[in-house]
Amino acid sequence: MTTTTGQGAAPGRRRAPSMADVAREANVSGQTVSRVSNGRDNVDAATRDRVLAAMAKLGYRPNSAARALRTGRFRSIGVIMFTLSSFGNMRTLDAITTAASDAGYSLTLIPVPHPTKGELSVAFDRLADAAVDGVILVVEAHLLDESDVELPDGLPVVIVDASGDERFPGVDTDQAHGARLAVQHLLDLGHETVWHVAGPERSYSAARRRDVWAETLAEHGASAPPVLTGDWSTEAGYELGLELAANPAVTAVFAANDQMALGVLRAMHETGRAVPADVSVVGFDDMAESSNFWPPLTTVHQYFGEVGRRSVEALLHEVEVGERRGNSLVDVELVVRQSTAPPRG
Repeated sequence: MTTTTGQGAAPGRRRAPSMADVAREANVSGQTVSRVSNGRDNVDAATRDRVLAAMAKLGYRPNSAARALRTGRFRSIGVIMFTLSSFGNMRTLDAITTAASDAGYSLTLIPVPHPTKGELSVAFDRLADAAVDGVILVVEAHLLDESDVELPDGLPVVIVDASGDERFPGVDTDQAHGARLAVQHLLDLGHETVWHVAGPERSYSAARRRDVWAETLAEHGASAPPVLTGDWSTEAGYELGLELAANPAVTAVFAANDQMALGVLRAMHETGRAVPADVSVVGFDDMAESSNFWPPLTTVHQYFGEVGRRSVEALLHEVEVGERRGNSLVDVELVVRQSTAPPRG
């Protein structure tokens, strides 16, 4: 015998519990169930608990689409990220995910393989179809400087790794302070100058660290050696490290991230340049593994978790309050380990 549970219901399929079912179970009005479903605070605690218990017992799930029509919000955040392979981006994404979940928002991630204007536009189109309340961009910020890159009107946007673009709130590590700490540390140890293994030219973070490296040397009357540019990878650090190791004038190296610093360390070891007796090396990031490099790496600690938390906080403030916040810089810390020492003699 086939049982139907309502007009249009599939044979044998149990009807999903409705708001009316919850109201009957909790002995409250449908309006009270609606208030609890939408997170309203005008329901007393005992009644709220009774409604939530009824929802759990019946397996009721609020209709998110209907709620979005009533409230004008989807309780969903979009994230556009140009690379998932870097240490910093993954730590930032983890923090964004946690902060969004704690605030009751879901997350839609759109990875973009190549930082181009076209791919950025496609990513925004995909998020429009996904129905999000706002977007966090984790991008190579120089792309946004190009005049024909159009970000959507009316959609709250927060940029991580931002170049100070005043169109949207930005959250970033204090790149300038971090680079200054690294270079100043090596100069204070007595090194005459500091060589630099930089990140990609289109990266705002890399450009800011490179610029402040040069500024700090100039402020101390030290000449700036030629910049060696890598791509954030350990392999690039190793190849450039071989060039540095072959130059006896090199006694101090500031690498723009810890992965390239690891490659520099390997190159020095393989060519017989002792670290830190012959060459001091400083990185940037403070990866969890950096304290276990050999020797343990002196580096600039970035608080990626705080960057992710603040980006969600800024976005939700605009979504829920309607006010746009200004740019925010998260401070850094120099962590001194065994990869740096005064020069020989």
